[in-house]
Amino acid sequence: MAHQFTTSYIEDSLAILRQYRHHGERALAQVADGDLLRTIDGEANSIAIIVKHMAGNMRSRWTDFLTSDGEKANRNRDSEFEDPPATREALMAMWNEGWDLVFSAIQPLTDADITRTVTIRGEPHSVMQAITRQIAHYAGHVFQIVLLAKHFRGEAWTSLSIPRNRSQEFNQKVAAGEASQR
Repeated sequence: MAHQFTTSYIEDSLAILRQYRHHGERALAQVADGDLLRTIDGEANSIAIIVKHMAGNMRSRWTDFLTSDGEKANRNRDSEFEDPPATREALMAMWNEGWDLVFSAIQPLTDADITRTVTIRGEPHSVMQAITRQIAHYAGHVFQIVLLAKHFRGEAWTSLSIPRNRSQEFNQKVAAGEASQR
């Protein structure tokens, strides 16, 4: 997706969230099915657990976003770190359902909505604060997925951004309108 100049917080937030989703999906596509459940040590989360946690967070935060607390009473956060989805298909269904909730909650908003108040765990946040909080949260987890995927793929990894030793070439493509920073 090409970078689009905007002064709209909502438009830019959506673009950034789409970018993170895309990075996550490109990383997930490079991982062997067995590596989705693999951990790097006893305290680490697998990619499947990270996806399950993200989906649980997305369900809680974005369901009835403007009208109910972002930490839903029926969410069991601790269970998000147990019993990962057993198949890639189940994992991707969880991933897609979560992202669909994010976009269906944010897309109808306008910049006039960013000063409205929502709550998360009973604490008031402006809509802008709540969106920014979730962008940061999802970025952290997407790049955990990217790091694990890159680790598992090793030298077979395909870069998601600018490959090593190709910065000048990439900058020339951006200047020529052949590539984008996003």
